[in-house]
Amino acid sequence: MIRTPLRPLARILQAREKGENTDAIERENLRIRHEQMRDDARRRAEGRLLVLGGLFFLAFSVIGLRMGVLASTEPEEPRAAVAGASIVAQRADIVDRTGRILATNLETHSLYAQPPQMVDPIQAARELAAIFPDLEEERLIKDFTGPRKFLWIKKKISPEQKQAVHDIGEPGLLFGPREMRLYPNGKLAAHILGGASFGREGVHAAEVVGVAGVEKTFDQWLRDPANGGAPLELSLDLTVQAAAERVLWGGMKLMNAKGAASVLMDVHTGEIISMVSLPNFDPNERPRPPARGDAADSPLFNRAVQGLYELGSTFKIFAAAQAIELGLVNPDTMIDTKGPLRWGRFAIRDFHNYGPELSVSKVIVKSSNIGTARMAMDIGAERQRTFLKKLGLLDPTPVELVEATTSQPLLPPNWSELSAMTISYGHGLSSSPLHLASAYASLLNGGRSVAPTLLKQTGPRKGERIVSGEVSAQARQMLRRVVTEGTASFGEVPGYRVGGKTGTADKPMPRGGYYDDRVIATFASVFPADAPRYVLIVSLDEPVETSGAEPRRTAGWTAVPVAAEMITRVAPLLGLRPQIEPEPMTGVTLTAN
Repeated sequence: MIRTPLRPLARILQAREKGENTDAIERENLRIRHEQMRDDARRRAEGRLLVLGGLFFLAFSVIGLRMGVLASTEPEEPRAAVAGASIVAQRADIVDRTGRILATNLETHSLYAQPPQMVDPIQAARELAAIFPDLEEERLIKDFTGPRKFLWIKKKISPEQKQAVHDIGEPGLLFGPREMRLYPNGKLAAHILGGASFGREGVHAAEVVGVAGVEKTFDQWLRDPANGGAPLELSLDLTVQAAAERVLWGGMKLMNAKGAASVLMDVHTGEIISMVSLPNFDPNERPRPPARGDAADSPLFNRAVQGLYELGSTFKIFAAAQAIELGLVNPDTMIDTKGPLRWGRFAIRDFHNYGPELSVSKVIVKSSNIGTARMAMDIGAERQRTFLKKLGLLDPTPVELVEATTSQPLLPPNWSELSAMTISYGHGLSSSPLHLASAYASLLNGGRSVAPTLLKQTGPRKGERIVSGEVSAQARQMLRRVVTEGTASFGEVPGYRVGGKTGTADKPMPRGGYYDDRVIATFASVFPADAPRYVLIVSLDEPVETSGAEPRRTAGWTAVPVAAEMITRVAPLLGLRPQIEPEPMTGVTLTAN
């Protein structure tokens, strides 16, 4: 800035010439200078105020915008920055073959406490104990008033419980978001689904992991984000499963059994349409495994997969089919059934005296142990073992359940001729109902092996040939006659042409030997018998039918009626129309034009 002199020489000279006061010029210039300085200072102050006002406006705008964003979003706890991968909680749904939900996820919250932030820990403990009756007030007070800085109170709480805790108004009680596994159908298909629990946990998320069943088998797949949230499709039909469970539960109670199992399987694809084990449990509240006692007494025990039983006379059709396949007999070949059949110090007897001989078909219809054992002697131990292995009866089933991997059939240590004879009628080899279902499906579907699966299939799966199509058809005809003429007469379901074989095996004692009054009763069936679609296995543990003068325990009186009722219920649900079975034409000669 150029400053004007207070006493400019030119003006001073002019003022002296005119006789004016030169001090007045100095005072005037000083006044002008001061006014300029004041104006400059005012302009600078106004500029600064304008800039400051703009900054304040901008700051308040940012703060207001942030407050609006916070007000419009869900509240969440602050997350501490930690090293390592974040917890991925999302888990895919599980659905049945028609897309109906079997397992899904539910958004909920966890409850935890930070005692140093509590205002009144004693009152908080008292009110929490009132909201959650399973919590102890004294224990909560000890935790809240002790040195702990963090503790979990509840891993999962309902919205109502969350609101009740929120109403306490205690700042030291905090909530964390949770994704929990929900099974909307309760106990339905519990042993197949298995259940889930929490793995790694944090205040803002928890890892959901499978603990049993398909939840554990497919745990990695269900948690894999690469699947894009696609559900796991099972082969189960929810409606059929519900009907099967209802019928089996009623049959178990009616027959006074301690447990029961059933397997319904497509003979061409191996798909398990229904699998039931009773007693069962609710996977939403999965119980703890028993610490002592027999594991089979726990509701967690899957009798259809883990239960290894001697399945009795249901095995006889295997001996007959193999003997026919080897060309040793045909369905009309007469078999010596005079008894008892002795092998060393052991004797094999029939339940009834069936006379000196029976045809192969009649051996199956009447369920002759002696006749079956004689066929096994002709087959030989080695060939029998190879045949049963092809049927999948000597190895764990490949079904997609972790429990199946430990279900190794119990085989004789020395597969002698005597072992072959007893195994031919279902004693001396223990396997599961699912093993039996798979073997029946492989034998009766035309003679090709099929593996059981819990995954939905797109078409038939043809495996190794077990027997010829002709032998498979002859086996079905013999099983049909068991229902129409033999031990499974209660298994007839009008319109569905059921074929099957009964099996009643004495139950072994834990320390050796067999109970005199406890059995495993099994009915293995196929329907329709002339064009097989499904195999159904029903097994009852220690059944007793008490409607008569004496208690009856055989499968014909216990397992067969339950299976017949189940077929009656589920066959229409499977889309099978009842058909009138044509009577055999007698005395009629067919001629061609």
